[in-house]
Amino acid sequence: MSLWTAAEAAAATGGRAVGEWSCDGVSIDTRTLAPGDLFVALHAARDGHEFVAQALGKGAGAALVSHVPDGVAADAPLLVVEDVLEGLQRLGAAARARTQAKVIAITGSVGKTSTKEMLLTMLADQGRTHASVDSYNNHWGVPLTLARMPADTEFAIIEIGMNHPGEIAPLSALTRPHAALITTVAPAHLEAFDDITGIAIEKASVFDSLPIGGAAVYNADLETSAILAAKTIDKRLNGIAFGVHGFDYRLKDVSIQGDATVVQAETDETPLLFKLSTPGRHFAMNGLGALAVVAAVGGDIARAIIALGRWAPYKGRGVRETIQLDEVETSIQLDLIDDSYNANPTSMAASLEVLAAAQVIDGVGRIGKGRRIAILGDMKELGPDAVALHAGLAHLEATQKLDVVHCVGPLMRSLHDLLPEQQRGKCYETAEEMIDDLGQKLDAGDVVLVKGSLSMKLGQIVDAIRKMGHPVAQT
Repeated sequence: MSLWTAAEAAAATGGRAVGEWSCDGVSIDTRTLAPGDLFVALHAARDGHEFVAQALGKGAGAALVSHVPDGVAADAPLLVVEDVLEGLQRLGAAARARTQAKVIAITGSVGKTSTKEMLLTMLADQGRTHASVDSYNNHWGVPLTLARMPADTEFAIIEIGMNHPGEIAPLSALTRPHAALITTVAPAHLEAFDDITGIAIEKASVFDSLPIGGAAVYNADLETSAILAAKTIDKRLNGIAFGVHGFDYRLKDVSIQGDATVVQAETDETPLLFKLSTPGRHFAMNGLGALAVVAAVGGDIARAIIALGRWAPYKGRGVRETIQLDEVETSIQLDLIDDSYNANPTSMAASLEVLAAAQVIDGVGRIGKGRRIAILGDMKELGPDAVALHAGLAHLEATQKLDVVHCVGPLMRSLHDLLPEQQRGKCYETAEEMIDDLGQKLDAGDVVLVKGSLSMKLGQIVDAIRKMGHPVAQT
């Protein structure tokens, strides 16, 4: 059964279909387009209409356009609309309207994608589940995710993000969730808000489109939790609070045991025990919130807990891997924690806590002593307090337990200047500048964290570390 026929897509968008066609998917990128996809010619860095001929040549079932592009035949399979983004939004709205799925919206300053992947892992065992790809959570990512949703979906998990005030509410309205989750509220995107209260108000707007009595799941351990709770009361929702101070799902204990996290919690005096196959208190909190959502949409908690044990962090968000540095001697290796996709003060503190608790290996390599090494890049969009927020990392208990901290970017220099001499690594302007030094800065037995905002391009450092040896398959 196709995802969209020409007639269905035309009816959904109010557009004009050229030819009889059907599509099995929806794509905005010719690099990842699969045969049979509907190619959406969005205007981003370049006008997507420039790539329509290429998309059709690669086997696209049709293209969503505002005009017939140059080099494309007038009778090519097309869906012509007045505005492509608006057409995609209407297609997403139609996909949402035709499904009977339990729809979940997720937002938060930190942990959206990880929690979405947790829910996907848990609910995929319990029904046909559809979820956002990567971090497709903005004004085009949300309608794209909805447009890709098969009509027979039973659970849908939609990630919703924001950079500025007023972005979340319309995306929530498009999603029309049955349940919504706010993972946390943290000082991210402060350039666009006066303070963290403004961020909390924006995050709480994800609850605006829930039906009366809908499940509004939120973190109870925040300085702004009262704002989130007030929204649930104002909208007559079923507020579900999780965390150490959670009224409904209470976090009792988090134990980091090597490469795993064991979590004890309770709800209505019923104990919950679950295990994650990766270290991190922040992952424990996300997991607890995700379990609350599973219960809220009628899922089986016991089955979800078993499935949650199989979850692993998403690429660039805390993935831990072993890099073998010698082809023959397997003990010559280091551990890499790739958290290079994003960073703000809250997520940085969580990642540093994981690194501080990591087990190093002594007696291998040229130094003979394993070290906990952080390679930290600038945290962007923090507004006028950016320098102070970077400097403040020096005072974290986790930072003080590290052996070496290398810094990348002008903002991280404020941290570098406060580090004690024995802990202070080198400060680089760019990721590219550091790559040439990696062989001298790292050694077998080390555990290395790489974290910074995406624009700092620390993923290049991650790739360079991998190229120092080869990743060892995890069992």
